[in-house]
Amino acid sequence: MLREKISCALKTAEQNDQKKRVATLRLINAAIQDRDAASREQGKDGLSEDELVDLLETMLEQRLASSAATLVENGELKGEKPVVNSDTAVSECEEVQMIRELLPPQLSDYEMKLICSTLVERLEAKGLRDMGRCMSELKTRYPGQMDFTRASCLVKQILSSPH
Repeated sequence: MLREKISCALKTAEQNDQKKRVATLRLINAAIQDRDAASREQGKDGLSEDELVDLLETMLEQRLASSAATLVENGELKGEKPVVNSDTAVSECEEVQMIRELLPPQLSDYEMKLICSTLVERLEAKGLRDMGRCMSELKTRYPGQMDFTRASCLVKQILSSPH
């Protein structure tokens, strides 16, 4: 499904002559092909849907870190006068937006709290020793749909509170 979404987005971008979008989508396809080849060398059938989501999330994190580093270099995050000509940061922000469009929609804070509390209840988790089991279940059920760092904090808070 994700592969089809990327292919359709690439075709649309090519038809609409969106050069930056085409370049980014081709870069994503190249990364997928590289990972597919590495996966086949290990005897697998290529990347699964979850592994594709992980790949896109990794690419997203790389661009976010890179654009933040560019802003620091330009003095924009140090409180200094911003450098207007930060084309690299702008370009990476555009790529971030394109990658986010391909990923599954993120759950809201409210949805995450509701899911975490329901899961803890359903698994009959009693304390922090059940944290790993809860997080494993969340990662299985909601890959790419939630920030698992935030989810971990929520689960820990729920498990730590007296019932």
